[in-house]
Amino acid sequence: MFEITPLIRTNIRNLKAYSSARDEFSGNEGVFLDANENPFGQWNRYPDPYQLKLKEILSELKGLAVNQLFVGNGSDEVIDLLFRIFCEPGKDKALTFSPTYGMYSVSAAINDIELIQIPLNAEFDLDLELTLPVLNDVNLKLIFICSPNNPTGNSLSIKGIETILESFNGIVLIDEAYIDFSSKSSLIGLLRTYPNLIVAQTMSKARGLAAARVGFAFASEEIIQLMNKVKPPYNVSGLNQQQAIEALLDQKRFDQEVKRLLMERDNLIEALEGIQLVKKVYPTDANFVLVEVTDANKIYSHLVERKIIVRNRNSVINNCLRITVGSNEENKRLISEIKQIENEKSTIY
Repeated sequence: MFEITPLIRTNIRNLKAYSSARDEFSGNEGVFLDANENPFGQWNRYPDPYQLKLKEILSELKGLAVNQLFVGNGSDEVIDLLFRIFCEPGKDKALTFSPTYGMYSVSAAINDIELIQIPLNAEFDLDLELTLPVLNDVNLKLIFICSPNNPTGNSLSIKGIETILESFNGIVLIDEAYIDFSSKSSLIGLLRTYPNLIVAQTMSKARGLAAARVGFAFASEEIIQLMNKVKPPYNVSGLNQQQAIEALLDQKRFDQEVKRLLMERDNLIEALEGIQLVKKVYPTDANFVLVEVTDANKIYSHLVERKIIVRNRNSVINNCLRITVGSNEENKRLISEIKQIENEKSTIY
């Protein structure tokens, strides 16, 4: 039987949350003299601190109750809040699987939490033989699993994830930032089975709102209450809430853009596989591809000189570049420049 109370930091259990003016009165009409706002202007009023209009739309799309939804300033706020709610600085631990998204380690360091990093296996999947013994550590409170994973692009084994959920008496976050590009289903459906599960998604990728910084967490009502208790009162601006609402309502555009990106991804992979400098293109469920090349540092530098900016992941995975799927024109330019480097390789190798 999963019990969340022992996992919560004592100071968070005892915390009296800040009550903003918009907590105490949430109507839209009246003479507002309660929040020390400027009476003039279009954006002079504080936004809804709980983003209810956005959550109502999200609730319908995800098939979840509004009280199971958290809206954050990007998924990074979700990650940071979990450390602050569940981990005692200098005492508790978190776990993730490398290589993966770098903010897990950054947030752990900021919050003075030891981060255990278990390497993925040769197929970039969970290594349960290495993982299961670690789950018995009484100071381990959080596990972060990115699926589809960044920078490898692949989805991790659902069976492996469920084994961890069943074996661990702490909180497990599944980071699904790239799920809209995958043929595999979101793990939101597992929330009914596993009360220790949190699923995070974002508007930054498939919805095209990276500049707006809007991320989501889906979890039990109890976990969402804790996140709302600890977050800043107005953590998502009114402008960004409105942009997120408009994007979620435009399902036709979303479907069209995802379809185009997936087609471009297939074309990009096919073109890359025909280049001699490319040794391997890894399978991907994301809007990027991990590519092993003959010399990542040199090829990266030459692409930068040609104003083509990819991500050099050589320090994480030997001789690998991570390439985001761009527009048709951008992808063609990338391929053309790599071919040109290949033609000139006698002068750079």
